[in-house]
Amino acid sequence: MFLLAALALFAAMALVLYRLYAGPTLYDRVLAANSFGTTTVLFIGVIGFLTGRPDFLDIALLYALINFVGTIAVLKFFRYRAIGDIPQVPDREVGS
Repeated sequence: MFLLAALALFAAMALVLYRLYAGPTLYDRVLAANSFGTTTVLFIGVIGFLTGRPDFLDIALLYALINFVGTIAVLKFFRYRAIGDIPQVPDREVGS
């Protein structure tokens, strides 16, 4: 049963990779990358269960955290064109 789940997740990852490369907009590609990360987390968990190695769940949780932070960073970069703090430009005085 879990082998069938692993094969289904692998097929879903292949479909998501197609959407990643064929996505018409940037946000479709970011959503596909996030979906690929989510299915990868599930795939790692299922493979860990099949091989009898519960430490794969720790790796899957770490990968989920990196996936979330990476998605937020990419969206922030394409919104503001900077990852760090946005420098504030001082306002010009009206009288000068």
